[in-house]
Amino acid sequence: MREAALAILGFCGIVGIQQVKGEESTPQKPNIVLIITDDQGYGDLASRGNPYVQTPYLDKLHEESVRFSNYHVSTTCAPSRGALMTGRHPNRINVYHTITGRSMVYADEKMLPQVLAENGYVNGMFGKWHLGDNYPFRPEDRGFHEVVRHGGGGMYQGPDYWGNDYFDDTLWHNGEPEAYEGYCTDVFFEEAMRFIEDNARSTGSGQESRPFFAYISTNAPHAPLNLPEKYFNLYKDHPELPETAERFYGMITNIDDNVKRLDKKLAELGLRENTIFIFTTDNGSAWGRRVYDGGLREGKGSVYEGGHRVPFFVRWPEGNLLGGRDDERLVSHYDLLPTFVDLLDLDFTPTKPLDGISFASLLRDRNASWPNRILMVDTQRLQNLVKYKNYAVMDERWRLVNGKELYDVTQDLAQKENVIERYPEVVGRLAQGYERIWQSFLDEGADERFAYIKVGTAYENPSRINAHDMLTGKHGGAWHQHGPVVASQVTGRWKIEFVEDGRYRVSLRRFPRESGLAINATFPAQAKRVELERVMPASVKDDFVEAYLYVAGLSGTKKIEPGQEEVSYTGFVPAGKYDMEAQLIDADGRVYPSYYVYIEKL
Repeated sequence: MREAALAILGFCGIVGIQQVKGEESTPQKPNIVLIITDDQGYGDLASRGNPYVQTPYLDKLHEESVRFSNYHVSTTCAPSRGALMTGRHPNRINVYHTITGRSMVYADEKMLPQVLAENGYVNGMFGKWHLGDNYPFRPEDRGFHEVVRHGGGGMYQGPDYWGNDYFDDTLWHNGEPEAYEGYCTDVFFEEAMRFIEDNARSTGSGQESRPFFAYISTNAPHAPLNLPEKYFNLYKDHPELPETAERFYGMITNIDDNVKRLDKKLAELGLRENTIFIFTTDNGSAWGRRVYDGGLREGKGSVYEGGHRVPFFVRWPEGNLLGGRDDERLVSHYDLLPTFVDLLDLDFTPTKPLDGISFASLLRDRNASWPNRILMVDTQRLQNLVKYKNYAVMDERWRLVNGKELYDVTQDLAQKENVIERYPEVVGRLAQGYERIWQSFLDEGADERFAYIKVGTAYENPSRINAHDMLTGKHGGAWHQHGPVVASQVTGRWKIEFVEDGRYRVSLRRFPRESGLAINATFPAQAKRVELERVMPASVKDDFVEAYLYVAGLSGTKKIEPGQEEVSYTGFVPAGKYDMEAQLIDADGRVYPSYYVYIEKL
């Protein structure tokens, strides 16, 4: 698989200096490195005043970059990634949760790597995708040529390879499982550097060079807070820090070391000057805010400032984006796609209206004018969109929170003084902005659509489907690998599209095939060690007696035999879109999901 990917890259012929066409020489479009970390907030950097965390190289990058100090994302991870990739609000694109089928970007949305690929870029994705684990939602389906990733929203989650724990994991390499050695963050950066170096060395005689986009999206420092012991020990001299902070900061310092390695590699390859290098994060702090909040209120998941204002550094020496300057204008994650289009002069005509606008003018000219836009961020985390659910409306100066609180963040960044009674005209203007934005969601039918996993294609067969993407109002822990182990009891359905008429086999399992475990398998808890904050719990439930399936014309209840790993149903299914129910039933008649379902076109 790697050899095939490298053959593609060799054909593409990527280098980082300039492009030759016949006898003419034109400037090479810049390469792009975009690093986005997980759950690292505004104050989780030494350059932002944190007295504990050690981030010397990110501090150096801070000094070399243009910094947007009023840059906003969504309050949780998948919505931020969806907005960044599409230039559109996550509520429009089916990414307003992190599970339950609402973290898969609709197949008809155009994404940043697709735009870049159409403009001559070759794209690599390394780490956390969290926008769909089945066709047509995977990164390799959305414009990335080289992919090394874990499954779901984090290791240990249901779509991930069974038993991953951040060390010596099995990752999805261009759609196929492949074993890797080392700590996960080190592996993702190592694979990104391999991609960049292979590109730089693959240009042969007569080949036209093309730029690259390396998207490095770490799962760290997301929980579980597993890390190499040496990074954990870095913070042992601070007894006032809780263990969660020691682990969290250790994971960030490991990221810092990897950013240094990557930047050194770019310099060695002669690519540093003409590479747009971006560092940002996906939402507010999950763990560090309990120690140092950077002057912001609350953290991950919150619509107060600490939930969605995050660092954003951009450096491009050849484009004169240098010098450690701050820009305080209000910008957002969905501004990135139009900014790249503008900055790189890409050919792109949106087929759907973008929420983002280009801030390339702010990069080129610190004195450029900028509109006072109204933006909206919310925390839905439900199966369906709900108006007025946990939201904040923003402009340059004001934050209207849930329609009941108003803060002037130019004077009160920590949002301590609610001044809603003093400024009714501001409240009215921002409230009207919310109504306009919400109505635009409805006008697109955002409250009526579902994302369907497509099965029976040449791109993925069989399809390995998981309870992570089951539509349910009560998700329990079924979305996690702990779900089948402890037998989380929830019910729901999947949205499945059979793309062709044909004979199909649908197999119901408690554990994934790579585990080799029977439906009623029991086992002890994983052994603890200092590197692991959390371990796999014990499996004790051993009384599943029946399986039930309903999808298209395949339905019925079947008995589970002793030692049986999966229960299969085979038959003809006409092409079409269906709701699928797949269940395991215990001796007392209690219903559980089939945590894993495999669908194969025969």
